[in-house]
Amino acid sequence: MRVDLLIEKVHVYNSYFKRFVQGNVAVLNGSFLYIGGRGTETFEAGEIVDGQGRYMIPGLVDIHLHIESTMVTPETFSYGLIRSGVTTIVPEPHEMANVFGLSGVKQMIEASRDCVADMFYAIPSSVPATSMESTGGTIEIEDMDELLRTEDIICLGEIMNYVDVIADPDCKTNRILAHIRKHYPKLVIEGHVPKLLDLDLHRVIYAGVDSDHTHQTIEGMEARIGAGMFIEIQEKSMTDDVINYLIQNDVSEHFCFVTDDVMADSFQRRGHLDHIVRKAIRMGMSPEKAIYAATFTPARRMRMHDRGTIAPGKTGDFVLLSDLQELTIDQVYKQGRKVYDVREAYVPKEQGHAFPAHYYHSVQLPLLTEADFVARPEGAVDGRHACRVMQVKDGSTFTEDVRGEIEIRNGELCWQESPYALIATFERYGKNGNRAYGLIGGDTIQRGAVATTYSHDNHNLLVVGHNPADMALAANEVIRSQGGFCVVEAGQVLAHLPLPVGGILTEAPLDETAKEVEKLRRAMESLGYKHYNPIMSISTHSLPVSPALKITDLGLIDVNAGKVVPLLVEG
Repeated sequence: MRVDLLIEKVHVYNSYFKRFVQGNVAVLNGSFLYIGGRGTETFEAGEIVDGQGRYMIPGLVDIHLHIESTMVTPETFSYGLIRSGVTTIVPEPHEMANVFGLSGVKQMIEASRDCVADMFYAIPSSVPATSMESTGGTIEIEDMDELLRTEDIICLGEIMNYVDVIADPDCKTNRILAHIRKHYPKLVIEGHVPKLLDLDLHRVIYAGVDSDHTHQTIEGMEARIGAGMFIEIQEKSMTDDVINYLIQNDVSEHFCFVTDDVMADSFQRRGHLDHIVRKAIRMGMSPEKAIYAATFTPARRMRMHDRGTIAPGKTGDFVLLSDLQELTIDQVYKQGRKVYDVREAYVPKEQGHAFPAHYYHSVQLPLLTEADFVARPEGAVDGRHACRVMQVKDGSTFTEDVRGEIEIRNGELCWQESPYALIATFERYGKNGNRAYGLIGGDTIQRGAVATTYSHDNHNLLVVGHNPADMALAANEVIRSQGGFCVVEAGQVLAHLPLPVGGILTEAPLDETAKEVEKLRRAMESLGYKHYNPIMSISTHSLPVSPALKITDLGLIDVNAGKVVPLLVEG
């Protein structure tokens, strides 16, 4: 019998039994045909691969991530995925959607069409994330209908505004959920529900949201699984307690591993979803169970029944491993064709400008001066005032809302005389000129300044600093480069990463971007930032669905209350 590819003498991962079985594998027309003991006596193969007793697993499947978090294009992202053994992903481009709306989603999909890795897109459901911010674009119900009609959409992306889902029956998010459930009842709906328990959790599930990928605890995970939620475990949830719970309890069908956000330097150095699987194994999970959670269950969650397993008729995506415990990747095959070999040169494609011309001119802000960092709280009288302070804590992208004291003199906030830094945000799309100011402390920078347009999810210009001169310099470097990151100390630029595509992406190669991101991270740490991921930490200071105190161009946001609150606290 004629086949395209025959892999002999391998330990094949059987997803249905969660174990390895020694045998041979035949591939025909891009799909698996046979797995068993038959070999060349039965099959006439166009190519024969000696498995040499290695381990053969399905291509890894990541169902929750944001390409924009790596700050590279889909083509560059695919390059990194393939060498990590990841052959299928479900990206949600809500960052690009916040900048360009429906066009941003379509352009990301278009930029993914020729990628080696399969990319099945999620519709951004929360653009903007809340009504308490200005964005470059929005995604409305009619935009969702357009995407479902014209594109290969696999799910509704994470419902982020869980506060309104519970508190406001007529909010935009509830209208979206009702529309999707009525007109697309088979569409998977993804969720973002940090810390919710009991009735609040059940109300969100009742509304149609039946997964969660946020930071998990044992209590929260049990509550979610017990209520029928599917759990997506990202690295920050991989505590000893959580992993031991997943090992010791019969919950394999109820969770998978995802990456969500991966910085370019981590991608280059440690890998992608393979890093998560490798870490789970090192933490005591059996390789068979860890692989299951990165192949079979994510594919089933997204109803991709043609992949995530090595079985007759399934897509011929697989990885050959020389070391199972370390998940050492030798080769990666996509639809039965070798696309990566550790022993061969692996060179990324050269890229030109992959996006429309106006995508490179999205920062519509004049250059700033030191005067732009003078804060005058409305209606404030001179004297000492209690104030809200955004407190940064290592170990989480959540912040705390703590109370401090600040002097008002001549109507101005005397923040430079305080123990706090100033945090400021400027609407950068040329829509309304909004700006807002707050105070920030804790594990953030202790001197100098950082500016960025890579500020989730609105991607307005965010600046944190200890003196106006450094803040203006950092902000203007970002404005001149049409977006990016800049770190400054004492009038000197320590690191500058331009992100000219929508103010959030670069078309530079992954290795080059990784070096610049590492330099950026070190520069922030040199200013005293104490955080496991300072880039992600500062980027989420403007995310008004991430507890507890954040800032947008409309002002300080009490996330748990879902409202704008004043900097100064009276009484």
